[in-house]
Amino acid sequence: MDFAQLKAFRRELHRNPEPAFLEIGTAARITEAIDGLPVTVLTGKDAHDLSPVVNYPSPRTLDAWEARAIESGVAAERARYFRKHGTALVVDVAGLRPGPRWGLRVDIDALPMRESADPAHFPAAHGFASVNGAMHACGHDAHATIGVGLLHRLADRDFAGSLRILFQPAEEGVRGAQTMIDAGVADGIDTMLAVHMAGDMAVGSVVGSFTGGLATRKLKVDFTGEASHAAGSPETGRNALLAAAMSALAIMAIPRFSSADTRLNVGTLVAGDGVNIVPSTAVMTCEARATVDEVADELVDRIASIVEGAARAQGVGAALAVMGRSTTVTPDEELVERIVEAAKAHPDIVEVIRTRPYAGSDDANLLIRHVQERGGQGAYLMVGAGSPGPHHSATFEVREESIP
Repeated sequence: MDFAQLKAFRRELHRNPEPAFLEIGTAARITEAIDGLPVTVLTGKDAHDLSPVVNYPSPRTLDAWEARAIESGVAAERARYFRKHGTALVVDVAGLRPGPRWGLRVDIDALPMRESADPAHFPAAHGFASVNGAMHACGHDAHATIGVGLLHRLADRDFAGSLRILFQPAEEGVRGAQTMIDAGVADGIDTMLAVHMAGDMAVGSVVGSFTGGLATRKLKVDFTGEASHAAGSPETGRNALLAAAMSALAIMAIPRFSSADTRLNVGTLVAGDGVNIVPSTAVMTCEARATVDEVADELVDRIASIVEGAARAQGVGAALAVMGRSTTVTPDEELVERIVEAAKAHPDIVEVIRTRPYAGSDDANLLIRHVQERGGQGAYLMVGAGSPGPHHSATFEVREESIP
C-alpha cells in the first residue's frame, strides 16, 4: 500500500469508530484490506476466548452496531460473522527463510465519546470525522492501518522467520489482550512488540519502548437490595444505593502506599428506580492502578473488603468482578537497542529516544510479559503523531505522515 492508500484506509476507520468488542465494521474492513495477500487469518474462537468476559455487549447492542457497520458500507455477511464470532483477528505471514516468530499487537477499538465538529479539527475539515457517538481518540485507527500496511509491505515474503499480527479488540478498559492470550495466540512467539502513536511527540520521533506503566484492575460491583416505599415502609427496604455510595467514598479514602505510586477512581454509579422507592439495585465501576503489580492486587483486596462491609451494613448483597486487567512492562534491553538502531537508520526519523516512562495502562503489556515468561523478548515502541489535542480528547488527531 502506498501512502495514499494508507491514508484512505485510516480515514475510513476513523470515520466509522467502534467501541470495545463492537469493532464489527473495523474487523470486516481489515479482512477486506488483506484479501489476496499470502497470509493466514484466524478469527472467532481461534483468535480469542470470550467466555470469561465480564459485561460483554448485550445482543441488542451488538445488533445495533452490526446494523451501523452495514449502513456504513460493510458487506452484510462479513458484519454478521464478526457480530457472531467476535472481532479479534490474528494474521500470520511466513517468510521464505527460516527464522524467529515475531508478534505485533495493534489495537482496533475506539472510545465512547463524541469527536469535535470544529472546522479547525482536521478530520472535521476533511470530511472524515465520526458522527456515531464513538471516536478514535487514541490513535487505534492508525495502529490498525500500520498492521494492514505492514502485511502489504511483507507480501513478497522476502524475509527470515514469520510475523503474527494481533488485531486486538477492547484495549480501552484493558479487556481484550487476555482473551487472545487465553486462546493461545501468543504462545510460540519469540519476540513480542506493540506500537502506539504518541500524540504529544512530533512526527519523526520514535521511542524504543515504554517502561513501567501502571498495573491496573477494572472492577464492576453489583449491589442487590430490597425495594420498599420510601415513606410508607422504609424499614423494610434494603438500600443498595447507600451501600454503593458508602463504598465509593471509602474506596477513594484508601491510603496511598509508600512502596508504589497508586491511582484509584470510581468511574460510574448507576442505581435506583424512583425518587420515592428505596433503591434495590446499584452498579458501580471503579479501578485501581499501581506501579507494582502486587500493590494493585492489594488495592483490589481492600476494595473487596470495603464492598463487603458496606453491603453488610445496609443488609444488601454485593458481587465484585474484575472486568479488565493489565500489568507493568519491562522491555528487554537487547530488543530496545535493535529498535533504536533501526529507527536511527530510517531517513524520516529525526529524533530517537531509547525509553520513556509511561503513566498509563495498556494490556499489550500482558502479551509482552506472556512472551517474556516463556523465554522470549518484548518491547512497546512509540511513534510521534503530532496531535493538537491530548489523547482521549475530542480534538485528538494523528498526523497522517506519521503512519508510514
